[in-house]
Amino acid sequence: MDWGSKNVLITGVSGFVGSYLSSVLIEKGASVYGLIRKKADGSSYKNLTDRGVEKNITLIEGDLSEMTSLANALDISQPDYIFHLGAQSFVQRSFENSMETQQINTMGTANLLDIIRIKDYDSKIIFAGSSEEYGLVFSSKEQFENAKKEHGSIFPDPFELPEVPIKETNPLRPMSPYAVSKVYGDFLMRNYYHSYGLDTVVSRAFNHEGAGRGIMFVTSVITNQIMKYKFKEIDKIIIGNINAFRDWSHVKDIVNGYLLLADKGKSGEVYNQSSMRTNSILSYILLGLEAAGWKIEDIETFNGEKKINEPTNFDDSKIFGISFPKTKVDKLALEEDLEFSIKDKGINITTNDKKIPIEFDESRFRPAEVPILLGDCKKIEKLGFKTEYSLMDIINDQLNYYIDPANRI
Repeated sequence: MDWGSKNVLITGVSGFVGSYLSSVLIEKGASVYGLIRKKADGSSYKNLTDRGVEKNITLIEGDLSEMTSLANALDISQPDYIFHLGAQSFVQRSFENSMETQQINTMGTANLLDIIRIKDYDSKIIFAGSSEEYGLVFSSKEQFENAKKEHGSIFPDPFELPEVPIKETNPLRPMSPYAVSKVYGDFLMRNYYHSYGLDTVVSRAFNHEGAGRGIMFVTSVITNQIMKYKFKEIDKIIIGNINAFRDWSHVKDIVNGYLLLADKGKSGEVYNQSSMRTNSILSYILLGLEAAGWKIEDIETFNGEKKINEPTNFDDSKIFGISFPKTKVDKLALEEDLEFSIKDKGINITTNDKKIPIEFDESRFRPAEVPILLGDCKKIEKLGFKTEYSLMDIINDQLNYYIDPANRI
């Protein structure tokens, strides 16, 4: 597609993904407009400043909760394409303030769609859904049976096990207010396509990371602490649940996927965006430490009950029918031979020159956790999508960002 003749409106333009997306669109010659909420202190938008694009975007003050400001944004931008990224996107915050999340994510999306309908714009709308919509996904029959014991009931029941890699047709079992809000937006996008003929495409992107990711997200929590430890600003790393597995993509891969969906995505359809690999939070910590300069020899729980030698050795064997790079601890956990609990209190990491303590913090465990996310992205691959960045590319970009003391909090 020739973006040089296109007007693009991005909600959430000042966010992590919005800043990367706007940068690529500007490079491609698009006229980029961004909906922003006015800052009371008049300060700049750090993500846009970091990407060097703040002066190349037409920023429009507005709010997803205000229909009038959305109408104004449409009239100013006259968009050929709308990327609806604006949201309260931090899962933990949605537990703490569910109503805020619902107001921004559900009503904000409804307001945007309805004002597009009322004003009869024919823009193509790409909606940033989320892999969190899938929620409780089962990787084995044993895990499913254990979940029934824990939760009492599971709805809907799985129609096949394992449920990974996760296809677009997988049941939705959202496990957080944030995830529920994204399910609402996802269905509403498709409803407005079927009911009113709006040109909508839903992206369910799995976790995406990179330099500048918000400090509240787990990958930044990890890499920020690693660099603080490197510079002797802290004497241990504190984390919550290290058992969770996530399908981590580089934000630049996800942005390329958004552009592809704008060009070739079929209206009314849903597309996963993923890397088709899954790795544990523990591996993210271990690989981050190795990228920062330590050679890891073994790990052992504080209580001495679990010890793994050479935990970062990589393995490419098939699991769930696909091959992807995973560490030794990943393989053990995926085969249900390894799990850590709050009773372990933490782990000591033995490196080539010291022991590094990783302490478990119970307050950082979610009220309801999603155990594993591994996306099947064959549908978007048929449009031409390819994953360009490795897990180590993501980790290195995040670590390099925190070399600058100004970025460490």
